[in-house]
Amino acid sequence: MSDHITRRTFLGAMSAAGICATGSTLAEEAGGKPKPGIIDCHVHLKHGDAARTEWPADAIVEIMDKAGIDRSIVFAMSTTTARSIEMAKAAVEKHPRRLIPFLYALPSYERPVLKEIETAISEGRFRGIKIHAGECTLAEYIIDPVLRLAGSFPVPCLIDCAGNSAVAARMAEAFPHTPLLYAHMGRYFSTDAGLIEQFIRVAEKFDNVYLDLSAVALVYKIDEAAKRLGARRLVWGTDGPYKNPDAISYARNELEKVRQLKLSDADTELILGGNIARLLNL
Repeated sequence: MSDHITRRTFLGAMSAAGICATGSTLAEEAGGKPKPGIIDCHVHLKHGDAARTEWPADAIVEIMDKAGIDRSIVFAMSTTTARSIEMAKAAVEKHPRRLIPFLYALPSYERPVLKEIETAISEGRFRGIKIHAGECTLAEYIIDPVLRLAGSFPVPCLIDCAGNSAVAARMAEAFPHTPLLYAHMGRYFSTDAGLIEQFIRVAEKFDNVYLDLSAVALVYKIDEAAKRLGARRLVWGTDGPYKNPDAISYARNELEKVRQLKLSDADTELILGGNIARLLNL
């Protein structure tokens, strides 16, 4: 399938599926234009922790309600691409106005999984791709076909680079038309300011790079990134659900990381939902 046909099919399917509809819980601007609300860009149906923890859709939405989150991007990892598609579909069927599905790309040399990814996205419901360096090598011969396919739609790829900024820069340069969301500003709860700085510099160099603010330990680096990149290049998420001290408090604490920054209301709205809504054409 050519890029032209793939994109046309994708956009038509989005329209048929009513992807641009927003939930009644979202506030509206003067004149009736809906605001994006608060959108969590990073929520697990299945985690990559030792227990491979799974969270049902109902539990995720209950956490969202209590934490004040309007919508969440959900995906499963630590499973096959096919199973991640099944899990996300089932979750979104239960809560279509609250949950936004991403699929999990787990390609390998023996099994590229490109057809599964293309089919799921072309149907119009799946809005992006999750990739995790802990389970999938980011070597060119494995990951580049996935990034190329994502750019042909285009849909964003949320990628945990496990701290490898050189690989992050290579991917950004090789695929300028693919929106790349680098998880945790580089590495999960990293206290290495130098590592986070490397990822900010990658984002400064490549316009297709966005930094996901989930599970960021050095909150002052979020403030630095906002000043240097502008608020439009940051997307908020929780990497939840996570029971520390409990799932609701954890989500609220992740929200507070952004709300405590000395940003304008407009910039705060962009980070907490506007940017990811724009990337997903919501």
